[in-house]
Amino acid sequence: MPDAAEAEESAYLSPPVQRAARLLRHIAEGDTVTNMAATARALGINRTTLLRLLTTLEAERFIEPIGPNAGWRIGLGLIGMAAQAFFSQDLVQTAVPCIARLADTTDLSAHLGVLDGVDIVYVLRRTPEHGRYVSNIRVGSRLPAHAAVMGRIILAHMPEEAVRRLFAGAPLQPSTPHTPVTMDQLTERLAADRAAGLAWSDGFFEAGISSVAAAIFDSAGIPIAALNVSGQTTSFDGPARRERIGRAVAETAEEISRRLGWAGPARQQNPTRLEVVA
Repeated sequence: MPDAAEAEESAYLSPPVQRAARLLRHIAEGDTVTNMAATARALGINRTTLLRLLTTLEAERFIEPIGPNAGWRIGLGLIGMAAQAFFSQDLVQTAVPCIARLADTTDLSAHLGVLDGVDIVYVLRRTPEHGRYVSNIRVGSRLPAHAAVMGRIILAHMPEEAVRRLFAGAPLQPSTPHTPVTMDQLTERLAADRAAGLAWSDGFFEAGISSVAAAIFDSAGIPIAALNVSGQTTSFDGPARRERIGRAVAETAEEISRRLGWAGPARQQNPTRLEVVA
């Protein structure tokens, strides 16, 4: 039986708002609602209520249709709201000019990501003015942290026990044959990333695309975010070019960290170190 405090709190909850929130979360986690009956059962509501929620959320641009009979995905209205919330925080405001400069300096697409559970969430994207390759990843996109370079470099700077707790019971799904699929494989990969100071990837989610990421620290020395640059693998060709890219990413991450109050020693980076994951 709920105690008096729980009963009082539940009296102020709005069931329609809860249902809408649960539906949004369900869609964000991958259910495109192509099977109305299955989604209604999963949410514990009837199909009429589900249809009303979908219609309302689409009208508010919180979701958008993928295509004819292809279901729904999170819409630009909700993504924009989330991006605005992130932008109001010191992290993103501090990072914007630095990441824009990084994109222009390297002639590559640059991104900022934060860890949310076992995912990395993209909260900022900047593209070079005259870049040949422009990343099509959207703010609000989620990638598995154990596989994506920004997730890897954040995890690499966390205590191993914390990483093991985070992924306890969470399957490490492969994105390529080189993705770590066991905790031992993951901790080995993270140790290499930590030693390098950067996480590298070649052809990870898309053939011919490379990327490299560095961690961003707060005043307490905690890794709170990461940034990366990505582009065609040919744009990374040559040791000198890779070294310049790696150094630019490391220096930009350190600049943002210091602006956020991080006072640690200058990190010893080896920007040319390559961890091939695809």
